[in-house]
Amino acid sequence: MSRLLIGGKWVDGESVAQLRDRFRDKVFGEMHVASTEQVTQAVSGALEGVAESSLGPYDRYRILMSASRLIQDRREELVATMRDEAGFTRADGENEVNRCVQTLELSAEEAKRLNGELVPMLAAAGARDRIGFTIRAPRGVICAITPFNSPLNTLAHKVGPALAVGNSVIVKPSSYTPLSAVALCEVLLEAGLPPKLLSLVHGPGGRIGRTLLADERIAYYAFTGSTQVGREIQQAAGLRGTQLELGSIASTIVCDDADFDLAIPKILNAGFRKAGQVCTSVQRLLVDRKVHDRFVARLVSAVEAVKAGNPAEDGITVGPMISLAHAERAERWVAEAVEGGAKVLAGGRRDGAVMQPTVLSGVDERMKVVCEEIFAPVLSVIPFDTVEEAVERANASPYGLAAGLFTSNLHRALRLAQSLRFGGVHVNEASSARIDAMPFGGVKDSGFGREGPAYAVREMSEERLITISY
Repeated sequence: MSRLLIGGKWVDGESVAQLRDRFRDKVFGEMHVASTEQVTQAVSGALEGVAESSLGPYDRYRILMSASRLIQDRREELVATMRDEAGFTRADGENEVNRCVQTLELSAEEAKRLNGELVPMLAAAGARDRIGFTIRAPRGVICAITPFNSPLNTLAHKVGPALAVGNSVIVKPSSYTPLSAVALCEVLLEAGLPPKLLSLVHGPGGRIGRTLLADERIAYYAFTGSTQVGREIQQAAGLRGTQLELGSIASTIVCDDADFDLAIPKILNAGFRKAGQVCTSVQRLLVDRKVHDRFVARLVSAVEAVKAGNPAEDGITVGPMISLAHAERAERWVAEAVEGGAKVLAGGRRDGAVMQPTVLSGVDERMKVVCEEIFAPVLSVIPFDTVEEAVERANASPYGLAAGLFTSNLHRALRLAQSLRFGGVHVNEASSARIDAMPFGGVKDSGFGREGPAYAVREMSEERLITISY
């Protein structure tokens, strides 16, 4: 059961909602829904937590490192939880656990590295007998609002750095996946975190989220989700801090000198893991016309070997989408593209909430499968004649989170990487290539700010200048 954590105590909500298995659509658990008053109480408790905390950097390091070990010990339990509430296959669930362990470890290390810099005061004319330096100070209460598609690791990317700096955190997870958030909170408390430094509230984003946004005692919002909601958060936050990781239509470019054996497995993984419900999933695959037919034939053959179905079964790569409605929307967009002249090269079918891994050709820029984020295991192959054309097409999207580029030419790689306007450009990797230590975030409508513990701690802390005259 998913309860609320408020003021350091686990409590019941004002109501209870059922949680349903993504593949079988059977009830497997319950989620307590917070009232507006309880959300306000959670903020009050978080403020008390910051005021009462005496944790030093090493204490925070020890707690986060201990939490990472506990997550590792609970691997099987967490994999089962994410299979039920998120529809993850074993591979997806294990990857989520492994990455969460690493994210907490990285956050722990950052707790010991919080330092500022010496300011060259004497470089100014007339300055003498004066020194200056900066320190990093916690902001106060951090609000973490997280999505269903990475219910454990994305949450760790927000909670870990926030705690490493010395903040308290209020967690608002997706209502689709509350149990993963409960598990992480339980682990942190078991690892020795003072309970008031962590709050957890469940419920609909329209009500719970807006209540959190309206409470000006919250100093900073870390959000992963849609661009539409991100804009609302930014407008409501005003002068308070935000980190927004928003929508994406990820492109990956395959040049005429690409290594097919290297590219195809990475494109398959990036396009279809987590049923394509990843913000950096390959949605637009731009392929040089000189190798287009050969590459696509190899790609389609590989896609046809990918198994979709019950995530509890061995060998399944693509499990169910987060809901039947999401799968029906993806199927409808594919059907609309076919009506407009697109051709299905692989997949295109839906069985319940499971959408078969799908490859389309003959698409154009007006089709939803190309111009809107599909968030499903569907990728569209688009030929190009020059690399400049490929870059132009990729950059034409209003989003700019991540792009992939396959080429054997170092000069071309460096030149194109500087021309692609994305938060991250991955050479000889697909768009969905991420290491948890690296900075992660977008430009344009994909938001701003960076995840990655070493980068997030800077954003979740305040730089304070101290000068001394002597």
